Amino acid sequence: MFNARKLVLAHFWVAFAAFLGAIVLGEWQMFVRSPLAAWVNNPEHYYRSVTAHGTVMAYVLPTLVAMGFGYALSELALKRPLIGLKWAWAGFWLVIAGTAVAAVTMALGKASVLYTFYPPMVGSPFYYIGVVLVVVGSWIWVALMSVNLHAWKKENPGKTVPLAMYGNVAGAYLWAWTSVGAALEILLLILPASLGLVDTINAGLARVFFSWTLHAIVYFWLMPAYIMFYAVVPRAIGGRLYSDTMGRVAFVLFLVFSMPIGIHHLFADPQVGAGFKFVHAAMTAMVSVPTLLTVFTIVASVEIAARLRGGKGLFGWVKALPWDNPMMLAVTFSFIMLGFGGAGGIINMSYQLNETVHNTQWVTGHFHLIFAGAIVIMYFMAAYELWPQLTGCGPLPQKLIKLQLWLWFVGMMVLSMPWHWVGLLGMPRRMAYYDYSHPALAPQAWTVIASTIGGFILVVSAFILVYVLASAHRRPKVTPQAFTFSAPAHPVHHTPPLLNGFALWVAMMIGLTLVNYGFPIYQLASLEHASVPVIPIGSR
Repeated sequence: MFNARKLVLAHFWVAFAAFLGAIVLGEWQMFVRSPLAAWVNNPEHYYRSVTAHGTVMAYVLPTLVAMGFGYALSELALKRPLIGLKWAWAGFWLVIAGTAVAAVTMALGKASVLYTFYPPMVGSPFYYIGVVLVVVGSWIWVALMSVNLHAWKKENPGKTVPLAMYGNVAGAYLWAWTSVGAALEILLLILPASLGLVDTINAGLARVFFSWTLHAIVYFWLMPAYIMFYAVVPRAIGGRLYSDTMGRVAFVLFLVFSMPIGIHHLFADPQVGAGFKFVHAAMTAMVSVPTLLTVFTIVASVEIAARLRGGKGLFGWVKALPWDNPMMLAVTFSFIMLGFGGAGGIINMSYQLNETVHNTQWVTGHFHLIFAGAIVIMYFMAAYELWPQLTGCGPLPQKLIKLQLWLWFVGMMVLSMPWHWVGLLGMPRRMAYYDYSHPALAPQAWTVIASTIGGFILVVSAFILVYVLASAHRRPKVTPQAFTFSAPAHPVHHTPPLLNGFALWVAMMIGLTLVNYGFPIYQLASLEHASVPVIPIGSR
């Protein structure tokens, strides 16, 4: 057991408790929009629920998982006690305080602005203050990851930073810079309007600031999943990591390419010039490179595991894979959902094709497959892997874990695939109600019913997850085996300095962001008559 055991447990439990509530809200939204239920007659209740669901899934769950997982990696990979444990607890309580403040505000109906909180709709200042507290708490985690890495490198001059910690710190630096966009939007534009200090707001500038955060946050979400791919999956299935270097390249490429791409969310925004939209579209294509490298490397690592088990032939080795191993199932399901979601993302990033699917249910299907599918299923596996270390329990029930993973995969596919179909037909997203008695909509009613069924399967899977983790606390205590990470197929004798540090990559990340956002921000900030009246949501 490590010193930060209680700290890590606290992060995971709050994350999954919030996740459980949010997924129930998501299923309720699908149910009340479907022909299976009578309409609730109050759209505000629906949008209140959507705001809470999105806020938890986009900010609370991934932030707490990244923080808790990061603290665990710091001790397990560096093999030294966490520096700044009291500061880590302070960051945790800031996140909890921010979550509570935002949750109460949303529950009271004073911030039904959705998790993107686009102006000119402006909610209660307490919602935004809550979000700010969550971000500030996470910045403490960023600082501690940097401090712990620096201390380790000082004690181990010239040694290669363990791959798991390298990816962990890359994710921390990415989040630190990613969150600046939304922070500027809230502090400079939204909070003054929410507090009643101004009556107008520059909505175009606010959207550009948020686009700084909006897409890069996805790669902050996926960093724990990719760390699992590289540092845990090959070991867990009895194989070797094909290339340690490839993992480092993927992590630093995410730093460089994931930031300057967010304006592809504003293709339909007339206030942003076509030139910068094209630049962001091109840069968005580049961010697929580290994902393709990862898919190749992990598939190669899986093949190594199969051949070590006696797999033969060009494809015959697939039969030799440990399909009864939950990790093997999880990485397979994750890659399938990543493939479908990534293919949808290529449509979204296209300057021309985006017009077909913009603001339709296609977009909802895309990001649910990427985040709720490919990424969150690896969050589950991170918890399952760490739980014996955190609780001192024996092996977790493998059959129940496999059932939970199957249900999550099947539920996510049933939920999201109909959204892609009706998105192509033009069904708008974020609509509180559809009148399926209308002849034009009646043929689409089955898709919402199917998504409701898929959502119910996901709720069952989520409850099984929580049951497995909670029941582990009641099991007899045993001494857990030492936690190990994946060993590379070929020993790493020398790591290039550029892949053992972050100075160049962080500089490139900041530089590209300023180049790709600097002029649009300057232009929109300097435009006269660019502000519009504030639309208050709920009571100030």
